[in-house]
Amino acid sequence: MKNILSTMTAFVLLTAPAMAADTVAAGKLVKLDYTLTVDGQQIETSAGKKPLEATIGNKKILTGLENGLLGMRVGEEKTITVQPKDAYGEVDAKAVKEFPKSAMPKGEEPKVGMVLQAQAPDGETFPAVITAIKDDKVVLDFNHPLAGKTLVFKVKVLEITQAPAEAPAK
Repeated sequence: MKNILSTMTAFVLLTAPAMAADTVAAGKLVKLDYTLTVDGQQIETSAGKKPLEATIGNKKILTGLENGLLGMRVGEEKTITVQPKDAYGEVDAKAVKEFPKSAMPKGEEPKVGMVLQAQAPDGETFPAVITAIKDDKVVLDFNHPLAGKTLVFKVKVLEITQAPAEAPAK
């Protein structure tokens, strides 16, 4: 009986890391194919392109997508629905502002739907969409274009490896 238990313990110890290595978990580098749809319309896909690569836990992909990938295995396919709170957030009415037309970039007439690149004081750039034009004012929406939207990802895990160690910050 003792030999059987020792053999079983050795088997569990030898196979547990191998089983964990082939599932999506924190610290793993995952390659996957995906198609993103919003409101029934395909927005983006990796089909015919380079697969998406992400290290789980480094906050480089949406929280809701990352959580949906956890536990998946190579070759597994899944549809992951991500609510706005776990994607780009809800639409924030405070992110809609009026500016004088004279503050708009020179050389182009502002039009509803036009996307401008705005720059924050720290230098970061982000898109702003013209949502209305009123006499001498332009209304800009600084919300992410997918804010308030439920995102549906169809994913297939292609590869899972241990992520390389990050270099310490200098």
